[in-house]
Amino acid sequence: MKWIDFVSDRMGYIVIYLVNILFVLLVVELAILPQGVSLQTDNLIYIFILSISGIVIFLLIDYVRQRDYFLKLKAIRSNPDRMERISNLPLGLKREQTIMIDLLHQLHGGYEDRLVQYRRQQEQHDVFIRQWVHQMKTPVSVIDLLTQKTESVHEQELRLVLHSIQEENDRLAHGLDMMLQTARLEKFELDVHVKKVNLEQIIRSIINEHKRACIRSGVYPKLTVEADAQYVETDEKWIAVAIRQIVTNAIKYAKRTEDPADKQLDIMVAKGIDGVYASFRDTGIGIAEQDLPRVFDPFFTGENGRKVGESTGMGLYLVKELCRKLGHRVDISSIEGQGATVTLHFPPASVLHDILKR
Repeated sequence: MKWIDFVSDRMGYIVIYLVNILFVLLVVELAILPQGVSLQTDNLIYIFILSISGIVIFLLIDYVRQRDYFLKLKAIRSNPDRMERISNLPLGLKREQTIMIDLLHQLHGGYEDRLVQYRRQQEQHDVFIRQWVHQMKTPVSVIDLLTQKTESVHEQELRLVLHSIQEENDRLAHGLDMMLQTARLEKFELDVHVKKVNLEQIIRSIINEHKRACIRSGVYPKLTVEADAQYVETDEKWIAVAIRQIVTNAIKYAKRTEDPADKQLDIMVAKGIDGVYASFRDTGIGIAEQDLPRVFDPFFTGENGRKVGESTGMGLYLVKELCRKLGHRVDISSIEGQGATVTLHFPPASVLHDILKR
């Protein structure tokens, strides 16, 4: 910082100081005037020079103290490579400078955390898009082959081809729905309405939606609901998305056997001490013990997930995020080769409202 800039920034203080000196001299002159005495011009000049000298010396000392501080700030500003390095800011010489430096550190820390969060979201989004496109290519290719095959098939075989096309279309529809719900998750708070809903009705509706898939995979769902556990406080649309994903996983990871005992999906809705529990227990291929701590991580498929071509690793992540945002809890337990159990916990209405206010 130049001397003239330094002085101009403090010009208000200098003017007030000089005006006060003039007022002091005027008061002294008026006080001694009744005695027939007056301040001589030499004394006035002397007092004025001493006052000016005092403030100039103070400004010089302060300028020397502040000069190094401003030079460091100027160096940071002029070097683009150092613009992000808030840690290089010099220590403040005054309290307001120290407070400002601390505030900048806090703001920059929040900015970096938010930037890291946005980058992570963007990376996850990019990975999901690539995986989703890859998963969608398979049904499209199968449908293309099937349509070419219909040119030379008989009427009886045409029904089987159409059935296969319907299966691939269901996979496309599920992939599109997953893509849409994941995209909407970022603006979840703009589309949520918590109220008392009929949980049994929602589950039955979802089972009916997956009737064809259950028949195709040989999965036999069974729903049991206690009388006092029928209604819960939640968002009807979003909890349906979570339950739909759980049911889809139970069908997707069913065992490839003909034994009905190995293809059960038992759904139990019961009331506990601290709320309502909805338990989804299947008898599928299960989850490896070492994979259980990571099943809710985005894009994690695990050992058994890699054996299923349709696995994206986003299903349980979506369930976890929806439950977290709705104030619910989701737990999972599994024994590899024997199946898995996913449990949704719906707290009482009073507790849920306290959670959503946070």
